Amino acid sequence: METISVRFEEDFVQEMEKVMKQNRYFTKTEFIREAIRDKVKDLEKQQALLRLEKVYGAGAKKGRKITQEDIHKAGEVVGRALAKKFNINLD
Repeated sequence: METISVRFEEDFVQEMEKVMKQNRYFTKTEFIREAIRDKVKDLEKQQALLRLEKVYGAGAKKGRKITQEDIHKAGEVVGRALAKKFNINLD
């Protein structure tokens, strides 16, 4: 495991500690790791949606009629793939 040093302003640390207590985080390390994991997941979701938009745009440019149902189905496929990647049970 690699160690990374990070400096925060005192006001930010106090706010972080307040949120940690409200949500039962016992260490800053635990809190920061989970925050970074959540951010990575959010960015991966954004990338998946951008890919989905590209596919939608490519289909529209080729003259194909893409319906809202097609978009919904594609979103479900992307959602299930992300859930599988992150071991999230959707049922």
